[in-house]
Amino acid sequence: MEERTWWKEGVVYQIYPRSFYDSNGDGIGDLNGITQKMDYIASLGIDILWLNPIYKSPNDDNGYDISNYRDIMDEFGTMEDFDLLLKAAHERNIRVILDLVVNHTSDEHPWFIESREGEQSKKRDFYIWRKGKKSGSPNAGGLPPNNWGSCFGGSAWEYDEKSDSYYLHIFSKKQPDLNWENESVRDSVFDMMTWWGNKGIDGFRMDVITMISKVQTFPDGVVSESTNEKFRYGDYSPYVANGPRVHEFLQEMNKKVISKFDWMTVGEGASSKVEDALNYTGKDRHELNMIFNFEHMDLCKPCRGNNWKEIPLDLVGLKKIFARWQYALEGKGWNTLYWENHDQVRSVSRFGNDSKEWRVKSAKMLAVCLHGMKGTPYIFMGEELGMVNMPFETIDDYRDIASHNDYNEMLESGLSKEEALHILHLISRDNSRTPMQWTTEKNAGFTTGSPWIKVNPSYKEVNVALQENDKDSVLSFYKKLIALRHTCKTLVYGRFDLLLKDSKEIFAYTRTLDEEEKQSKLLVACNFTDKTVEFSESGQFKGENVLISNYEDSSAGNSSLRPYEAFIIKR
Repeated sequence: MEERTWWKEGVVYQIYPRSFYDSNGDGIGDLNGITQKMDYIASLGIDILWLNPIYKSPNDDNGYDISNYRDIMDEFGTMEDFDLLLKAAHERNIRVILDLVVNHTSDEHPWFIESREGEQSKKRDFYIWRKGKKSGSPNAGGLPPNNWGSCFGGSAWEYDEKSDSYYLHIFSKKQPDLNWENESVRDSVFDMMTWWGNKGIDGFRMDVITMISKVQTFPDGVVSESTNEKFRYGDYSPYVANGPRVHEFLQEMNKKVISKFDWMTVGEGASSKVEDALNYTGKDRHELNMIFNFEHMDLCKPCRGNNWKEIPLDLVGLKKIFARWQYALEGKGWNTLYWENHDQVRSVSRFGNDSKEWRVKSAKMLAVCLHGMKGTPYIFMGEELGMVNMPFETIDDYRDIASHNDYNEMLESGLSKEEALHILHLISRDNSRTPMQWTTEKNAGFTTGSPWIKVNPSYKEVNVALQENDKDSVLSFYKKLIALRHTCKTLVYGRFDLLLKDSKEIFAYTRTLDEEEKQSKLLVACNFTDKTVEFSESGQFKGENVLISNYEDSSAGNSSLRPYEAFIIKR
């Protein structure tokens, strides 16, 4: 029998603290705001709370640039506030996991400040410093050590005049990469993790953890021919993602820290394929419990690699990706299930239909489709309301550094301002970072002050207050779905089998659990279109055995699915 654990049976709720609830009127969400809303989180049936970074940070990348791992961001509150939050969660049987960001720090972290003092600094090797290439140019520093491009645009190397050297930053120049080859770096990270474990947290989501090991020769990367001349930097991913010592480092982390606690650990698996996931999450590997993969998110996403072209949803391709991960990890690893997070757009706008006519139905359909699969489901704040993408009017409305970089690159590649803004509306991370929509009051009840980012105007129709007592709302549907996962072991542990793999309209699959000579079988069916489509797979299932449906009169057992219809039925 497959090992049964709390993190397999739990449902995760992710909070972007800056945008959840502001308790003091400064326009920025905070820890006390989360604590004040803990009863709401508990009412959903949530088992695990994941907080995006809350540590001290100058906020170049909204908290993913950390200047002190053992202190709280000024805008979010104090360590005492965090202790109260943790206590409030645990009193409601909600576990709390934090974001672990240790591929890089802020350039304002004391380690980097000391490292920057020069080659004789004791912390010099905490980061990745290299001399530039000689270019024959009179410019100081010559050329960067290689041609790698930063994830946020431009070179991945920043020149430091004082030591005539470059430091590596895969992300912003204010996010220098740590040198995990240095044992002192690893010990410092492990000591910090242990400190948080002793404080009582329940695990970590690990930011770009698959990128901590770099190929030490730092070779040039392949340059994409489809990229505008100005942005022709080399691809760093083959030499950074899933690097040569990453499993050694994670096994050391597990031995020295993770194994000492009853933790849930989930890694952000940048560029990771199924084969990589088995190495990270295999039960005999002693590394992590699960990783996030991006294959389904990258499937139809406009980006510089396809010249920013808008791409329609490829349902056949989407099903192929989900099925590949379901089959490969069966009995060997464990899947993460998500449509949204702080780095993605709103799922109803991307995978569903955010029109007034179909928003509710398609939001419920997407929930059934995801939560019906095998793995741990993740809900991003507001997803349970069916929140939609934000109609920002100008580039000045955006706060995300990546969005501004993408916008500039789109203009350089020849797109008009209108075209660039249209693409940003489809891809910007700020779509998911707008304030949580609590009420119909000013600023959606998020703050009494001026919000740090604009509130989505949809809050007047989409908010907690309107949905809490509406039995047909998206919120009420999520509560039913989460409760179903808690009572139906087949939804948690049953084997996944895809049906109708070539259908361009229907995502359907079965879940089967064999226990003590008994078999439980479920059928999950989802129509991804606004048309009625033929569906005969539910013939062996009885209509009265519907466990959940987004139509009051489910058509389970019939020969068709209505627009955006979804149900789970038991044989």
